[in-house]
Amino acid sequence: MNGWETEFGTHDASTDASLPWPEEPPASAPLMHLHVLASGSKGNAAVVEGPGGSVLIDDGLSRRELMRRADELGVDMDRIGCVIVTHEHSDHVSGLSVFCNKYDGRLVATAGTAGGRKYLATLPFELVGAADEFEACGMRVRTFPTSHDVADPFGLRFDCASEAGVDSLGFCTDTGVLGKRAMGLLHGVRILALESNHDARMLATGPYPAVLKARVAGDHGHLSNDQAAEALRELVGPATETVVAMHLSQENNRPSIAVRTLASATGAEAANDTFTEARTPNGSLTICAAGQDRPMTIW
Repeated sequence: MNGWETEFGTHDASTDASLPWPEEPPASAPLMHLHVLASGSKGNAAVVEGPGGSVLIDDGLSRRELMRRADELGVDMDRIGCVIVTHEHSDHVSGLSVFCNKYDGRLVATAGTAGGRKYLATLPFELVGAADEFEACGMRVRTFPTSHDVADPFGLRFDCASEAGVDSLGFCTDTGVLGKRAMGLLHGVRILALESNHDARMLATGPYPAVLKARVAGDHGHLSNDQAAEALRELVGPATETVVAMHLSQENNRPSIAVRTLASATGAEAANDTFTEARTPNGSLTICAAGQDRPMTIW
Protein backbone atom coordinates (compact mmCIF):
# COMPACT_ATOMS: atom_id res chain seq x y z
CA MET A 1 0.00 0.00 0.00
CA ASN A 2 1.53 3.34 -1.00
CA GLY A 3 -0.65 5.70 0.99
CA TRP A 4 -3.65 6.24 3.21
CA GLU A 5 -6.07 8.85 1.89
CA THR A 6 -7.76 11.07 4.49
CA GLU A 7 -9.17 14.55 4.65
CA PHE A 8 -5.87 15.58 6.23
CA GLY A 9 -3.85 14.42 3.21
CA THR A 10 -2.11 11.28 2.01
CA HIS A 11 0.00 9.33 4.44
CA ASP A 12 3.21 7.98 2.90
CA ALA A 13 5.47 6.13 5.32
CA SER A 14 8.56 6.93 3.32
CA THR A 15 8.10 10.68 3.83
CA ASP A 16 7.68 10.63 7.60
CA ALA A 17 11.29 10.12 8.64
CA SER A 18 10.92 12.94 11.15
CA LEU A 19 8.41 10.92 13.14
CA PRO A 20 9.91 8.42 15.61
CA TRP A 21 8.85 4.93 14.63
CA PRO A 22 10.77 2.50 16.86
CA GLU A 23 11.09 -0.90 15.26
CA GLU A 24 13.03 -2.60 18.03
CA PRO A 25 11.11 -4.98 20.30
CA PRO A 26 10.35 -3.65 23.79
CA ALA A 27 12.11 -4.72 26.94
CA SER A 28 11.43 -8.30 28.02
CA ALA A 29 9.43 -6.92 30.94
CA PRO A 30 7.01 -4.35 29.47
CA LEU A 31 7.20 -0.90 31.01
CA MET A 32 3.56 0.00 30.35
CA HIS A 33 0.24 -1.80 30.67
CA LEU A 34 -3.20 -0.91 29.32
CA HIS A 35 -6.31 -1.45 31.42
CA VAL A 36 -9.56 -0.91 29.49
CA LEU A 37 -12.29 -0.41 32.09
CA ALA A 38 -15.04 0.31 29.55
CA SER A 39 -15.20 0.93 25.81
CA GLY A 40 -18.38 1.80 23.99
CA SER A 41 -21.18 4.32 23.61
CA LYS A 42 -22.43 3.79 27.19
CA GLY A 43 -19.17 4.83 28.84
CA ASN A 44 -15.42 4.88 28.29
CA ALA A 45 -12.43 4.76 30.60
CA ALA A 46 -8.92 3.32 30.33
CA VAL A 47 -5.77 3.41 32.43
CA VAL A 48 -2.24 3.45 31.05
CA GLU A 49 0.03 2.19 33.81
CA GLY A 50 3.69 3.16 33.74
CA PRO A 51 6.60 2.74 36.14
CA GLY A 52 6.17 6.27 37.54
CA GLY A 53 2.38 6.31 37.90
CA SER A 54 -0.78 5.88 35.86
CA VAL A 55 -2.82 7.99 33.45
CA LEU A 56 -6.61 7.80 33.26
CA ILE A 57 -7.91 8.34 29.73
CA ASP A 58 -11.49 9.67 29.85
CA ASP A 59 -14.10 8.92 32.48
CA GLY A 60 -17.58 8.13 31.29
CA LEU A 61 -18.44 5.91 34.27
CA SER A 62 -19.86 6.61 37.72
CA ARG A 63 -17.19 6.75 40.39
CA ARG A 64 -18.52 3.57 41.98
CA GLU A 65 -18.41 1.67 38.70
CA LEU A 66 -15.01 3.07 37.77
CA MET A 67 -13.51 1.97 41.07
CA ARG A 68 -15.27 -1.41 40.97
CA ARG A 69 -13.86 -2.21 37.56
CA ALA A 70 -10.41 -0.97 38.51
CA ASP A 71 -10.50 -3.21 41.58
CA GLU A 72 -11.59 -6.15 39.41
CA LEU A 73 -8.43 -5.72 37.34
CA GLY A 74 -6.18 -4.98 40.32
CA VAL A 75 -5.57 -1.39 39.18
CA ASP A 76 -4.40 0.92 41.97
CA MET A 77 -6.30 4.14 41.32
CA ASP A 78 -4.19 5.93 43.93
CA ARG A 79 -1.39 5.86 41.33
CA ILE A 80 -3.38 8.04 38.93
CA GLY A 81 -1.28 11.16 38.49
CA CYS A 82 -2.89 12.55 35.34
CA VAL A 83 -6.31 12.45 33.70
CA ILE A 84 -6.37 13.05 29.93
CA VAL A 85 -9.69 13.82 28.26
CA THR A 86 -9.80 13.07 24.53
CA HIS A 87 -13.07 14.93 23.83
CA GLU A 88 -16.23 16.18 25.50
CA HIS A 89 -18.91 13.65 24.52
CA SER A 90 -20.78 12.46 27.60
CA ASP A 91 -19.74 8.83 27.25
CA HIS A 92 -16.16 10.05 27.83
CA VAL A 93 -16.68 12.68 30.55
CA SER A 94 -19.91 12.03 32.47
CA GLY A 95 -18.06 10.71 35.53
CA LEU A 96 -15.28 13.28 35.59
CA SER A 97 -16.74 15.90 37.94
CA VAL A 98 -17.49 13.39 40.68
CA PHE A 99 -14.12 11.70 40.21
CA CYS A 100 -12.39 15.06 40.65
CA ASN A 101 -14.07 15.58 44.03
CA LYS A 102 -11.49 13.15 45.42
CA TYR A 103 -8.68 13.78 42.94
CA ASP A 104 -6.24 16.68 42.95
CA GLY A 105 -3.81 15.62 40.21
CA ARG A 106 -3.38 16.95 36.69
CA LEU A 107 -6.26 17.30 34.23
CA VAL A 108 -5.27 17.61 30.57
CA ALA A 109 -7.38 18.48 27.53
CA THR A 110 -7.53 20.86 24.60
CA ALA A 111 -9.21 24.25 25.04
CA GLY A 112 -12.05 23.08 22.82
CA THR A 113 -12.69 20.04 25.01
CA ALA A 114 -12.36 21.92 28.30
CA GLY A 115 -14.91 24.48 27.12
CA GLY A 116 -17.20 21.97 25.47
CA ARG A 117 -19.50 21.52 28.46
CA LYS A 118 -20.36 23.87 31.30
CA TYR A 119 -19.29 21.48 34.02
CA LEU A 120 -15.96 20.85 32.31
CA ALA A 121 -15.28 24.58 32.13
CA THR A 122 -15.23 24.69 35.95
CA LEU A 123 -12.41 22.15 36.21
CA PRO A 124 -8.72 23.21 36.39
CA PHE A 125 -7.54 21.83 33.08
CA GLU A 126 -3.99 22.10 31.82
CA LEU A 127 -4.48 22.98 28.17
CA VAL A 128 -2.55 21.27 25.39
CA GLY A 129 -2.88 21.19 21.62
CA ALA A 130 -4.22 18.40 19.45
CA ALA A 131 -0.71 17.98 18.02
CA ASP A 132 1.34 18.45 21.15
CA GLU A 133 3.82 16.76 23.49
CA PHE A 134 4.12 16.61 27.28
CA GLU A 135 5.27 14.36 30.13
CA ALA A 136 2.90 12.45 32.41
CA CYS A 137 3.83 10.00 35.14
CA GLY A 138 7.24 9.35 33.64
CA MET A 139 5.82 8.73 30.17
CA ARG A 140 6.25 10.86 27.06
CA VAL A 141 2.81 11.66 25.68
CA ARG A 142 2.17 12.91 22.16
CA THR A 143 -1.23 13.92 20.83
CA PHE A 144 -2.58 13.82 17.30
CA PRO A 145 -5.81 15.26 15.85
CA THR A 146 -8.75 12.95 15.40
CA SER A 147 -11.81 13.64 13.23
CA HIS A 148 -15.03 13.64 15.24
CA ASP A 149 -18.05 15.90 15.63
CA VAL A 150 -16.66 17.76 18.65
CA ALA A 151 -14.54 20.87 19.21
CA ASP A 152 -10.90 19.73 19.25
CA PRO A 153 -10.40 15.99 19.87
CA PHE A 154 -7.20 13.98 19.91
CA GLY A 155 -5.66 10.53 20.17
CA LEU A 156 -2.54 9.58 22.09
CA ARG A 157 0.83 7.91 21.90
CA PHE A 158 2.74 6.99 25.06
CA ASP A 159 6.47 6.19 25.18
CA CYS A 160 8.52 5.05 28.13
CA ALA A 161 12.22 4.22 28.42
CA SER A 162 14.52 2.77 31.04
CA GLU A 163 17.90 1.06 31.18
CA ALA A 164 16.06 -2.17 30.37
CA GLY A 165 14.61 -0.91 27.10
CA VAL A 166 11.72 1.03 25.59
CA ASP A 167 7.97 0.60 25.38
CA SER A 168 5.18 2.30 23.43
CA LEU A 169 1.38 2.40 23.33
CA GLY A 170 -1.11 4.03 20.94
CA PHE A 171 -4.71 4.95 21.75
CA CYS A 172 -7.23 6.15 19.18
CA THR A 173 -11.04 6.05 19.27
CA ASP A 174 -13.90 8.22 18.03
CA THR A 175 -12.57 9.27 14.64
CA GLY A 176 -13.92 9.00 11.13
CA VAL A 177 -10.50 9.09 9.47
CA LEU A 178 -6.84 8.73 10.43
CA GLY A 179 -4.64 11.67 9.52
CA LYS A 180 -0.96 11.73 8.69
CA ARG A 181 0.21 12.48 12.22
CA ALA A 182 -2.06 9.76 13.62
CA MET A 183 -0.69 7.19 11.20
CA GLY A 184 2.86 8.21 12.01
CA LEU A 185 2.52 8.14 15.79
CA LEU A 186 0.47 4.94 15.93
CA HIS A 187 2.87 3.02 13.71
CA GLY A 188 4.90 0.31 15.37
CA VAL A 189 3.67 0.72 18.96
CA ARG A 190 3.74 -2.40 21.11
CA ILE A 191 0.10 -2.03 22.20
CA LEU A 192 -2.33 -0.47 19.73
CA ALA A 193 -5.84 0.37 20.95
CA LEU A 194 -7.67 1.34 17.76
CA GLU A 195 -11.33 2.05 17.11
CA SER A 196 -13.18 -0.63 15.15
CA ASN A 197 -16.67 0.67 15.72
CA HIS A 198 -18.99 -0.91 13.21
CA ASP A 199 -19.46 -3.43 10.45
CA ALA A 200 -20.48 -1.43 7.38
CA ARG A 201 -23.14 -3.91 6.29
CA MET A 202 -24.69 -4.15 9.74
CA LEU A 203 -24.80 -0.36 10.00
CA ALA A 204 -26.38 0.01 6.55
CA THR A 205 -29.10 -2.58 7.23
CA GLY A 206 -29.54 -1.89 10.94
CA PRO A 207 -32.16 0.05 12.94
CA TYR A 208 -30.45 3.47 13.05
CA PRO A 209 -32.23 6.33 11.25
CA ALA A 210 -30.58 7.50 8.05
CA VAL A 211 -29.13 10.66 9.60
CA LEU A 212 -27.42 8.68 12.36
CA LYS A 213 -26.10 6.12 9.90
CA ALA A 214 -24.57 8.94 7.88
CA ARG A 215 -23.01 10.48 11.00
CA VAL A 216 -21.44 7.21 12.17
CA ALA A 217 -20.06 6.35 8.73
CA GLY A 218 -18.92 9.88 7.88
CA ASP A 219 -15.50 11.50 8.13
CA HIS A 220 -16.41 12.94 11.56
CA GLY A 221 -17.92 9.74 12.90
CA HIS A 222 -16.31 6.39 13.73
CA LEU A 223 -13.89 4.02 12.03
CA SER A 224 -15.46 0.88 10.60
CA ASN A 225 -13.92 -2.57 10.90
CA ASP A 226 -12.77 -2.33 7.29
CA GLN A 227 -11.16 1.09 7.81
CA ALA A 228 -9.32 -0.14 10.91
CA ALA A 229 -8.16 -3.27 9.08
CA GLU A 230 -6.86 -1.23 6.16
CA ALA A 231 -4.95 1.04 8.56
CA LEU A 232 -3.40 -1.98 10.32
CA ARG A 233 -1.61 -2.92 7.12
CA GLU A 234 0.56 0.15 7.75
CA LEU A 235 0.40 0.47 11.52
CA VAL A 236 1.56 -2.98 12.63
CA GLY A 237 5.34 -3.16 12.92
CA PRO A 238 7.89 -5.65 14.27
CA ALA A 239 7.41 -4.37 17.83
CA THR A 240 3.60 -4.58 17.74
CA GLU A 241 2.38 -7.32 20.07
CA THR A 242 -1.30 -6.55 20.67
CA VAL A 243 -4.06 -4.81 18.75
CA VAL A 244 -7.20 -4.03 20.73
CA ALA A 245 -10.38 -3.28 18.78
CA MET A 246 -12.03 -0.38 20.63
CA HIS A 247 -15.43 1.31 20.89
CA LEU A 248 -17.40 -1.52 19.27
CA SER A 249 -21.03 -0.68 18.54
CA GLN A 250 -23.40 -2.98 20.38
CA GLU A 251 -25.98 -2.58 17.60
CA ASN A 252 -23.77 -2.64 14.51
CA ASN A 253 -20.85 -4.88 15.37
CA ARG A 254 -19.79 -8.03 17.17
CA PRO A 255 -16.40 -8.84 18.74
CA SER A 256 -15.99 -11.85 16.46
CA ILE A 257 -16.72 -9.78 13.33
CA ALA A 258 -14.30 -7.03 14.34
CA VAL A 259 -11.51 -9.45 15.26
CA ARG A 260 -12.02 -11.52 12.11
CA THR A 261 -11.82 -8.39 9.94
CA LEU A 262 -8.69 -7.08 11.63
CA ALA A 263 -7.11 -10.52 11.52
CA SER A 264 -7.57 -10.68 7.76
CA ALA A 265 -5.27 -7.66 7.37
CA THR A 266 -2.48 -9.04 9.53
CA GLY A 267 -2.35 -12.73 8.72
CA ALA A 268 -3.73 -13.66 12.14
CA GLU A 269 -5.84 -16.75 12.68
CA ALA A 270 -8.56 -17.62 15.18
CA ALA A 271 -7.17 -18.33 18.65
CA ASN A 272 -10.46 -19.62 20.05
CA ASP A 273 -13.72 -21.18 18.84
CA THR A 274 -15.63 -17.89 18.85
CA PHE A 275 -12.99 -15.88 16.91
CA THR A 276 -12.97 -13.22 19.63
CA GLU A 277 -9.18 -13.47 19.71
CA ALA A 278 -6.74 -14.02 16.87
CA ARG A 279 -3.02 -14.66 16.70
CA THR A 280 -0.43 -14.74 13.94
CA PRO A 281 1.05 -18.20 13.26
CA ASN A 282 4.36 -17.26 14.90
CA GLY A 283 2.54 -15.92 17.98
CA SER A 284 4.07 -12.46 17.72
CA LEU A 285 0.78 -10.55 17.32
CA THR A 286 -2.53 -10.93 19.16
CA ILE A 287 -5.80 -9.25 18.19
CA CYS A 288 -8.64 -8.92 20.68
CA ALA A 289 -11.67 -6.69 21.32
CA ALA A 290 -12.47 -4.47 24.29
CA GLY A 291 -16.05 -4.42 25.52
CA GLN A 292 -18.58 -2.18 27.18
CA ASP A 293 -18.88 -4.43 30.20
CA ARG A 294 -15.76 -6.60 29.98
CA PRO A 295 -12.81 -4.90 31.70
CA MET A 296 -9.51 -6.18 30.35
CA THR A 297 -5.77 -5.76 30.87
CA ILE A 298 -3.09 -5.87 28.18
CA TRP A 299 0.38 -6.50 29.59
